[in-house]
Amino acid sequence: MCENCGCGSGTIKKGWHRHDDGTEHKHSEGGKIHTHEHKHVGSSDEPGRIIEINKNIFDRNNYIASDNRRWFEKRGILAVNIISSPGAGKTMLLEKTLDALKGKMKCAVITGDIETNNDAERLEGRGAKIRQIQTHGACHLNAEHIAEVLPELSKGRIQLLFIENVGNLVCPASFELGEKFKIALHSVTEGEDKPVKYPEIFSRAELAIITKTDLLPHLEYSMALCRKNIRLINPRIKILELSSKTGNGMEEWLKYLEKKQVTSKINKPSGKP
Repeated sequence: MCENCGCGSGTIKKGWHRHDDGTEHKHSEGGKIHTHEHKHVGSSDEPGRIIEINKNIFDRNNYIASDNRRWFEKRGILAVNIISSPGAGKTMLLEKTLDALKGKMKCAVITGDIETNNDAERLEGRGAKIRQIQTHGACHLNAEHIAEVLPELSKGRIQLLFIENVGNLVCPASFELGEKFKIALHSVTEGEDKPVKYPEIFSRAELAIITKTDLLPHLEYSMALCRKNIRLINPRIKILELSSKTGNGMEEWLKYLEKKQVTSKINKPSGKP
């Protein structure tokens, strides 16, 4: 996860380099190249000291996520964070969902990818506001990404916001965005053991959706085993099975969303946004 791999620590600015001890130095200033020596902690020439800093690297993200959450609640917007591995079917599910809710519920989608606008282009013209975020290398969306596009959403009344996270079962699970709840998508092509291999997202999600069920006749896949593995990680999670291609199971999914949105509206704080 990001708290271990460090992918959330940012990128190196042009002209700088980073050392194993975490320090950064600029080698070019004013067009001149200069050199310098470095004393590395733990190197043979100097034993050094290890200083442990116990500061939560998620503090800033969580602070912004709390602001996002209040923004959504104040406006009665149900925001859901959809997380899956690449190719599990997030975008196709959103295509079918937006088509079904068109004219019934005002929706918006924030879709995250490392590069390209492909997903946003697929979702355009389906009656929802679409905003693509390119992370340019980051393997997840963070709360600041979401905060930056909220002014665009405030221009119209939105009831339901889908956040389609970057395809990744690991890091997105650790970053709160201000959503009401997380949804874990799992396709039958991935194998029944994915929930126990990647437990973090399934433990944090309120809903697990098993997708591409139309492919079951062509696979050696046990739905019972997959459900067992999901329940092993999160006994309270709700599980839906569906095929975006055939439409099987879509009705239950849409009813779930409608019920959640109504609840979100009822719990909206008093006062004008």
